[in-house]
Amino acid sequence: MRRTKTLLMGDLLDEFFKRPYIAAKVAEGKLPDTWRAIVGDYAAAETTELRLDRGTLFVRVRSSVLRSELFFQRDALKNEINRRSGIQFVKNVIIR
Repeated sequence: MRRTKTLLMGDLLDEFFKRPYIAAKVAEGKLPDTWRAIVGDYAAAETTELRLDRGTLFVRVRSSVLRSELFFQRDALKNEINRRSGIQFVKNVIIR
């Protein structure tokens, strides 16, 4: 509680959501939407699993052709997910 300077609720929430742990959890919750925005509707529809475990994103895809294409773009996918999320929470991407 402050007595000298009033703190707005919006500023307080912004500060709260910028904490690394909270920001990572929020980004993890938005991962399906972020994935769809990056790979497109068809690839997102072919994706059967998106699971984040200790910084490794496990992606399961039905189409073998799409799986091969995504396999070669793993680093670009990781970088784009982290860029859109605003936090470096994906360290590796494994395509299955």
